[in-house]
Amino acid sequence: MFRDDWGIPHVRAVGARELAYGQGYVTALDRAWQLHVERHRVLGTSAAFLGADAADWDGLARRTRLADTARRCYERLDAGTAAWVAAYAEGVGDAFADGAHERAPEFARTGSAPAPWEPWLPLGVWLSTHLLFAGFPAKLWRGELTRRLGPDAVPLFATDGPGTAGSNGWLVTGDRTASGAALLAGDPHRFIEDPGVYQQIHLAAPACDVVGLAVPGVPGLAHFGHTGQVAWAITNAMADYQDLYRERLRRTGGVVEAYGPGGWEEVAAHMETYQVAGGEPVTVEVVETERGTVVVGGPDAGPLPGEEGAAEAANALALRHHPRVSGRLGFETLPALLTARTVADVSAAVDHWVEPVNVLLAADTEGGLLHRAAGYVPRRPAANRLGPVPAWEAGHAWQDEPEPLPEAPAASWAEPGLAVMANERGLAGPLGTEFAPPYRADRIRALLTARTGWRAGEMAAVHTDTYLASARPLLALLGRLDPAALGEPARRLRERLLAWDRHMDTGSVDAARYAALRAEVVRLLAAHPALTGLTGTEGPARADGYPPVFRPWLFATARIAYALESLLTGGPVAEADRLALVARALETAAGDDPGLTWGALHRLAPWQAVASGEEWPTVGGDHDCVLSTSSLPGVTHLFARGPAARYVWDLARREDSLWAVPFGACGVPGDPHARDQLPLWREGGLVPVVTDFTRLRPVPLPTPSDRSPDR
Repeated sequence: MFRDDWGIPHVRAVGARELAYGQGYVTALDRAWQLHVERHRVLGTSAAFLGADAADWDGLARRTRLADTARRCYERLDAGTAAWVAAYAEGVGDAFADGAHERAPEFARTGSAPAPWEPWLPLGVWLSTHLLFAGFPAKLWRGELTRRLGPDAVPLFATDGPGTAGSNGWLVTGDRTASGAALLAGDPHRFIEDPGVYQQIHLAAPACDVVGLAVPGVPGLAHFGHTGQVAWAITNAMADYQDLYRERLRRTGGVVEAYGPGGWEEVAAHMETYQVAGGEPVTVEVVETERGTVVVGGPDAGPLPGEEGAAEAANALALRHHPRVSGRLGFETLPALLTARTVADVSAAVDHWVEPVNVLLAADTEGGLLHRAAGYVPRRPAANRLGPVPAWEAGHAWQDEPEPLPEAPAASWAEPGLAVMANERGLAGPLGTEFAPPYRADRIRALLTARTGWRAGEMAAVHTDTYLASARPLLALLGRLDPAALGEPARRLRERLLAWDRHMDTGSVDAARYAALRAEVVRLLAAHPALTGLTGTEGPARADGYPPVFRPWLFATARIAYALESLLTGGPVAEADRLALVARALETAAGDDPGLTWGALHRLAPWQAVASGEEWPTVGGDHDCVLSTSSLPGVTHLFARGPAARYVWDLARREDSLWAVPFGACGVPGDPHARDQLPLWREGGLVPVVTDFTRLRPVPLPTPSDRSPDR
């Protein structure tokens, strides 16, 4: 093993399995605590040392049978891929056996110890990481919208919600670059965790030499990589590929039955109990029907919300997703990507992919270009995408063949020499229901088409652009207000915001004033009689029957904030009321002006399994900026979702590529490389990609043969 000046690990081995072993070993060295937490999240045992905050997730992991699904998917792998994945898990386990966890103080703080890593665990980590990625709980939200406000309200909120993960990505061909070769850049937007959700790593063996961003706990480089000959990157396609079925369950003696298309049928059911540190053990009933695993309700539960008194009232919801149905996750893609040399190789590799469903961009050194969707989207009725559907109606079953995945040849790109993916309703439009507004995609295109001769280092200016086009509807209403009807402070604030450049910069007082106004508008909208019917989906009380783990998708104030453009230009609040509401909000915001900048309000708030008590930096941007740092207007200016990494892949010369992560390469508190990239990340800085082993510092690492003579 080797490290560069930023502590990024570089693993060189004699073969594919040895390389996977080395990747697993070094990941455990740098991310022992993170891997420990991920293992227990897969098993539904994390609350035993993390406490009550983790209990809701453990219940969901058990009810969805995450670990069992991972085992099934591992058993369906071809022999070569299975051995490759097992080698990674063995590397993790051996690093723990060698004391890797002793560097991580969280083990002692929580009184926990590492356990062996089973070969199937990497698949479990992937499933756990992406179970909620497609946002199936949004179907609960749409059901609540329909029930409380009527079906006409659903389109008003058809945008990416507060629980969604997104990304930016763009490909600039040689016609627009200084080198004459393509540049591929972007940043995945996820809930920012410490340690980070992406690991910078370099993997080299006789058959491959690839640098990229790995998911700790998973071998290979699924999402972002550069082999020297070809580079690839993805964004969330916003596809809908998980379904919820309304189930009628009953208990007959010691048997649980579900009412399916053929009538009552016996289903699998058993009880599981898990421990909660500082609390009482929790027992859940795990039920699986022919449609899927039950995630809401059960045989002893009352009717689902809105179904009280119905002749065919359902009392449970079952989740159906392809890995559970087929035992396939698509891990055969991962080793194939490591040896890819052309965009055709990349495309062939992702043909095996299952989930999450992504939009992919790739370019190679021969001038090849690729823009396509990848993953498995089941073919079924349109109603399945909108909300929970009746389990007893055969017409809602999945068909044998999936939906075709769209691809965009370079000749069809809207802008010659440029492809952009930013979760908007674009290439993957036929596959989903809710998409991000076009603001990020449009802004990226505008920035990139404004000039030619792009170089890798200049892409940071795109990554960090803070222009907020989505401010337009609120500012338009502000412009329609009669200044004579406003108080003097409100008139001054109105004039100031109408002259504002709409950049959410850290040093901008105007950005902070806009954010304060927006927050007050959101709060007033949430309290408006036309929308107060939604507030029953908020708060800690779960009288409506939904587990707390789904709260981010059911939080009405946050949903109103994310749908603000629609609600200020139409919807159930009358136009006169919207104007009056904005005027009231302006008076309130003008009367509470501490003169703070946006940076004083807009701070990072990452998720940590064990809180460190650190003070986190101020960062610019906003949800609809290219620098997408998503707070919850009306609730908090802090943000937890943002760029989980940044990258620029240079196809002219890989050594000119650049990247950064929010914290550092190492996840061990106090390590010199645990926080060394944080100041750069805050400002949009990038560190160089190094792949020349003569420039690296060697670090001893046991070889697989030291541990496993049979390999």
